[in-house]
Amino acid sequence: MKTSNSKLILAISTTGFLISGASCNQAEKSQELPNILWITSEDNSPFLACYGDSFAVTPNLDKLASEGYIYTHAYANAPVSAPARNTIITGVYANSGGNQHMRSQYQHSEQITMYPEFLKEIGYYCTNNSKTDYNTNSSDTLWAESSKNAHYKNRSEGQPFFAIFNHTVSHESSIHKYTPTEDLIHDPAKVKLPPYHPDTPEMRHDWAQYYDKITELDTQVGELLKELEESGEAENTIIFYYGDHGGVLGRSKRFVYESGTRVPFIVSIPEKYKHLRPAKKVGTEINRLISFVDLAPTLLSLTGIEIPDFMQGNAFIGNQKTEDPEYAYMFRGRMDERYDMSRAIRDSKFRYIRNYVPYRIYGQRIEYLWRAPNVGSWENAYLNGECNEIQSRFWNTKPVEELYDTENDPWEVNNLATNPEYGEVLERMRKANKDWILSIDDTGFIPEAELSRISETESMYDYMRSGKVNLPEIVEAAETSTMGNVENLSSILEYLNNKEASVRFWGVTGLLILGEEARSAIPELKNLLTDNSGDVVSLACEALYFLGEKDLAKKGLITVLKSDNAYARNRALNTIDYIGEDSEGIIEAVHDVLRNSENIDRKNYDIRMVWWLLEKWGVQVES
Repeated sequence: MKTSNSKLILAISTTGFLISGASCNQAEKSQELPNILWITSEDNSPFLACYGDSFAVTPNLDKLASEGYIYTHAYANAPVSAPARNTIITGVYANSGGNQHMRSQYQHSEQITMYPEFLKEIGYYCTNNSKTDYNTNSSDTLWAESSKNAHYKNRSEGQPFFAIFNHTVSHESSIHKYTPTEDLIHDPAKVKLPPYHPDTPEMRHDWAQYYDKITELDTQVGELLKELEESGEAENTIIFYYGDHGGVLGRSKRFVYESGTRVPFIVSIPEKYKHLRPAKKVGTEINRLISFVDLAPTLLSLTGIEIPDFMQGNAFIGNQKTEDPEYAYMFRGRMDERYDMSRAIRDSKFRYIRNYVPYRIYGQRIEYLWRAPNVGSWENAYLNGECNEIQSRFWNTKPVEELYDTENDPWEVNNLATNPEYGEVLERMRKANKDWILSIDDTGFIPEAELSRISETESMYDYMRSGKVNLPEIVEAAETSTMGNVENLSSILEYLNNKEASVRFWGVTGLLILGEEARSAIPELKNLLTDNSGDVVSLACEALYFLGEKDLAKKGLITVLKSDNAYARNRALNTIDYIGEDSEGIIEAVHDVLRNSENIDRKNYDIRMVWWLLEKWGVQVES
């Protein structure tokens, strides 16, 4: 049962754990409350032998799995780190709180308490070693210690601990620097490539190098587990190991497929706390659907703290464990400098994906992603006509809906969305996706320039629940407009006159998708060039450009590039890149963004887009 009160009430929980203020005897607490050790790794799918991967060399994690429980259907709610971590630390979907866009720092709602605060109140020593990356602001006192030196050994005598050790060796950046083939443990020739990857030397090498990093990760985990054993605390400690999202080669990280969202997830619970185990026999596979939004409530369930109402996940272990859910939910927003938006749900067999930006290709150029040789080799193979139909899809625009029988199609390449035999499944999962979006007050349907403006005065979580926004109306506009059906044109035109910028945004999106079928709407598109939303103007310009009104479109984009809103500028820069416009006036306006910026660091995504465009155009930038 959940409670709306985020503070703790003095009580004895049904687990037998003593729940009280920090003033109670710490030695007594240690006897009741379990230590909890979280071992996390970055950017890796279940590339472990214990998950049936015969190419993997992971003896330490395999041993942990044999002594604990393997979760076969564990998911990151976002396929990239910062939004995924935001979801973990809050127990609230990041797209519900307004924190779904990569490396955004929109303010945190005071209605949401991050889980370490709950644990500290009952006496836990909470440490983080050492990544935060919560995609929002957090308190400096969230952790007793958060650094590379943070460790449970620094706690007071008898004090229970919650400790995170985050391993970065498997991060995407691990394949940016080339390891000579002769130095690899894994043989590139023996890599079994996914069907969507072309057989290039770079692809094989990056896969083999990444498996080497997984082996290195396993060694580091083994050292940490040995240290726990030597400390004498192993028998008192519940251990979680999981990856922070899938990865890491192209079409995994950043994409809401199995390859981007499914993670390895192992839980080991010592004999002392066997009443908390999810099954009697250790080594058992647990098929329950779990996702990161469930982690915070599960922590509270394990420690006897009543789960507050604001948390949107379900406990999968402990005294507040719920029935197995039917679905896990996932989301994608802006990835670095590129705009995209998808929602996905997974049941025990199928995955449904709804693409709200179907007019963009999957393989939009993201500077950080292109640092790995495999992606460039894939792009070159496609441009040279060396890719088959499955491998070529990545470089084409997306269908509005995707449906996969993931149980029988684990790489998710056979889209069943248009297959009438799966019509009932499609309808069921389409409805479940929309129901979830509305139930969590999904902020992703508000374009980011507008979202950033609102966030200057209040958190998006609070705004969505304030009565100031009609989300069902916005979602309906998005659902209708993005389907690409010309019979919806009259409804789409009505959206353009709505007082809500988000509704107008989805209306103009519909016209852009319709293309030539929306030619009769050119007057309405021209009217949008003076809209007060930069997002609306940029998409109107893109639609007009492809309808032959290039001069008007260029003028409109130049106007948006002068905006003081970085996200509006970034949207315009995305459009300029996509339409391939490189006239003198556009080049000068793009260059002016750099000239007028106080910070030309590529960490700013609009500036990253500027650098990419100028380099693509061969423009020399004065120092």
